[in-house]
Amino acid sequence: MVLDVDGVLTDGGIYVGARPGQAPIEFKRFDIQDGLAVKMLRWAGIDVAIVSGRVSEATAHRAEELGIDECHQDPGANKLPIVKGLLDDRGLGWEQAAMVGDDLADLPVLERVGLPVAVANAVPEVQEVSRWSTQASGGRGAVREFVRALLIARGEWDGLVREYCDARSEE
Repeated sequence: MVLDVDGVLTDGGIYVGARPGQAPIEFKRFDIQDGLAVKMLRWAGIDVAIVSGRVSEATAHRAEELGIDECHQDPGANKLPIVKGLLDDRGLGWEQAAMVGDDLADLPVLERVGLPVAVANAVPEVQEVSRWSTQASGGRGAVREFVRALLIARGEWDGLVREYCDARSEE
């Protein structure tokens, strides 16, 4: 599972600021329900990679929080060789991968993966090549929506929810 960041895990907005004489700092808003969904993918044994067309410490920090080792940020938004390398490393073909995207930089990968997914507010070109589209916009639960549907289809959602709740129900 390959996830874009800006516009998929976030709403696409960034907050940039700096104190006088200090380095700029960037903040992003990530949806907490999407974060739990990413963890559930990993619990289901599905590899998750973040591939972003921007370099951001906020992205690296969020990937670390979610336990995602494969966090790739390319300032030129050249995602195709990154994803090809990830698949090659695992001995997987394009048809065995899914990607959730929203913008033009995602198209080269979305055109090749077996399950291309667009968030609701994706550009028309991404919508056109996608086999599944979320009702929710990027950064507003779109990843949770897709992960839930995927894990329901695999027959794993209810069990993962039960395990999650049981682990938090002990007195």
